[in-house]
Amino acid sequence: MMAGFGHGMRGYPRSRGRMGSRTGPDRATLGIVGAVCAVAGFFALGIVLGPVAIACGWLALNRTLSGPRPAPAVVAVVLGTIDTLLALRLLA
Repeated sequence: MMAGFGHGMRGYPRSRGRMGSRTGPDRATLGIVGAVCAVAGFFALGIVLGPVAIACGWLALNRTLSGPRPAPAVVAVVLGTIDTLLALRLLA
């Protein structure tokens, strides 16, 4: 079937079912990845894994506009900060 003038085959805007959700699994996954990086940073490469944990946790916290904050994201930010500060102290 051919498209007419100004009427493409693809709908504009895309239907909701074709777009990924930006709240559920993404937020949980970022929080868990951040928490794992923070815990691993206490044992190896704290100067690298600490900021990665902070970034993942911060992104996971900002994915939601209201409601309760996900626990792994908060843990990732707190442990990542402690991890980074301890690594900087060991370097000094």
